[in-house]
Amino acid sequence: MDAFIYDHVRTPRGKGRPDGALHEITAIELITQVLRALRDRNGLDTGLLDDVVVGCAQPVGEQGGVIARGAIINAGYEQSVAGQQIHRFCASGLEAVNNITAQVMTGMSKAGIGGGVESMSRVFMGADSGAWSADPRVAFSNYFAPQGIGADIIATLDGFTRDDVDAYAAESQRRAAAAWKDKRFEKSIVPVTDVLGDVVLAHDEHMRPETTVESLGKLKAAFPAMAEMGFDAVASGRYPEIETLQHVHTGGNSSGIVDGSGAVLVGSKEFGEMSGLKPRAKIRGFASIGSEPTIMLTAPAAVTNKALKNVGMSKDDIDLFELNEAFASVVLRYMRALDIDHDKVNVNGGAIAMGHPLGATGAMILGTVLDELERRDLNTALVTLCAGNGLGTATVIERV
Repeated sequence: MDAFIYDHVRTPRGKGRPDGALHEITAIELITQVLRALRDRNGLDTGLLDDVVVGCAQPVGEQGGVIARGAIINAGYEQSVAGQQIHRFCASGLEAVNNITAQVMTGMSKAGIGGGVESMSRVFMGADSGAWSADPRVAFSNYFAPQGIGADIIATLDGFTRDDVDAYAAESQRRAAAAWKDKRFEKSIVPVTDVLGDVVLAHDEHMRPETTVESLGKLKAAFPAMAEMGFDAVASGRYPEIETLQHVHTGGNSSGIVDGSGAVLVGSKEFGEMSGLKPRAKIRGFASIGSEPTIMLTAPAAVTNKALKNVGMSKDDIDLFELNEAFASVVLRYMRALDIDHDKVNVNGGAIAMGHPLGATGAMILGTVLDELERRDLNTALVTLCAGNGLGTATVIERV
């Protein structure tokens, strides 16, 4: 059975700091406002939904407790709608959409919402550390190193220089600024409001449109201190061919820490007819994969190939690619590995410019690329993210 995307929305991304615009807004309120927007703009009878699946990369404290179910009730949805919270690190939001898609494709559900949320200003990154990094026995056998070290390993092995990664980052900023200026995100953004109903944020807050390669070049490398803690030795132990680890990543060419939420309405053809909604795209298929866990950032190319094989397509059948910009070297390696021109990848910028709200990003960028397909009158797109501990997820969509 086919699964269709009927709509999607996202919040703007707020700086993930105590002085960020969204710091006062809890994670459940972020996802609640997104769910309400999906319902209201589509005149949606929520009783027709079977499930709401919400991804979150730090599902602890106020972001835990099956936040999807809490948001369903908070948003005034029918109590018959089930809720599920899933965790695949940075790929959680996209995995949530794939979860709903699988339910629809198998005929076990007629419709649902997949999305994600992360309040990085309120729940600190690393709150959900887990054995993979915190248990010495597990970390030792995995050659665990923080993702920033992994990004620098990629740059060292693949020969990406500081100028290379800074040039990519500056272009991400330029593209994001152009997209906002052209109002390309406008129809899908849900301005976030406070308890009084006043808008607290309507625009991605992390962007620095004045960024240049020269200004980025003045920033200090972010991860030498981590290397000195012993992770340099971990890297050389896993990759003995590395003589000296090249630290090229900074806060300016890595994804920004932000708050945000996004959601995608997925359903069968029958659901659309019952709801009076027209599908915007069909989800052709998806895939997830594991990759080398020390770098933990190399899965996107492999999972892209797996997803394309699953749906009987090749990279040449894809009009636009959307890859989360965890670090500049991740995207540079992806384009090189698959021989994809930058003109087809992250055409409206990415997480380096706008930020990466961990569990929400996958749902956000799926919507972003769908909007861009419609704007350019193109047909197919592939969305993918690397994720912690060497995981990766990808989804292929086609306009209808």
